[in-house]
Amino acid sequence: MRKAFIFLALASLIGLISCGGASTETSNANAVSPNAKRYPLKGKIVSVDRDKKIASIDHEAIEGSMSAMTMDFPIHADWAWDSLKPGAEISGELVVDNTAKEPYFLENIVVISAPDPNAPAASTEPKQIGQPAPDFSLTNQDAKKISLKTFEGKALAITFIYAKCPLPEFCIKMSANFRDAERMIKADAALRDKLRLLSISFDPENDTPEKLRAYGITYMGNDPNATFDVWQLAVGPDAEVRKIADFYGLRYEVNPDNKAIIDHSLRTVVISPEGKVTKIFAGNDWTPTQLVDAMKASEK
Repeated sequence: MRKAFIFLALASLIGLISCGGASTETSNANAVSPNAKRYPLKGKIVSVDRDKKIASIDHEAIEGSMSAMTMDFPIHADWAWDSLKPGAEISGELVVDNTAKEPYFLENIVVISAPDPNAPAASTEPKQIGQPAPDFSLTNQDAKKISLKTFEGKALAITFIYAKCPLPEFCIKMSANFRDAERMIKADAALRDKLRLLSISFDPENDTPEKLRAYGITYMGNDPNATFDVWQLAVGPDAEVRKIADFYGLRYEVNPDNKAIIDHSLRTVVISPEGKVTKIFAGNDWTPTQLVDAMKASEK
């Protein structure tokens, strides 16, 4: 769910959807900025969430925008969901509108190949589930090197943030959720030594270890003696962070119109004590309790 790219005002969907043909429907309730960027997209639907109006799509490389990957895309039109089925091949337009509440979404969708009705049902789980989590080499808020091995034998949750993010529903919410999860973990003697949290910054140019420490402390009641024994924050070279982000389907890039802003999606990942991916939260509609429960479940 890149419900996260950036910013404020609902966008419209003017779509074409058919099986080889097209029909047009215009919504006047929402308006797309005239400065919105559009990119042609082709891919196969992996799963759909009609209630949230999100489709997970395994798409080809989008020239000028992103490499091939599986990613969640908002699709606003109610009528589209009768035709969007797992296994269907589609074409459409990726709209990136930096003035929108959901600053990226799909429109002008055409179903170019319907799913095979005899094919086995596609899994709705992200393809990373059950796979070994990729190792990493990062530097934490205390300027110490950490890797996946640092958390060996413990359930680990990872989220991605950058300290300057201004959006209350994105990095700010991720960090507030991790703070609340940390408090839950510390308050439970049975969990204190078993669960760990890690926020990875994708802004190495600005998020030094010192700045990440100060950022973390602001979420810990501005206590200068706050300890980072359960929740750590870390940063690394862009190539290292992108390796991790790409594996989990996270996208981020500097906003071309405002270099202080990083457009990004959201991913929060749970890794078992054995180092395997057991859960991926693609957006921001999870709670600290759900995260802690998923971490506890990963130990089984």
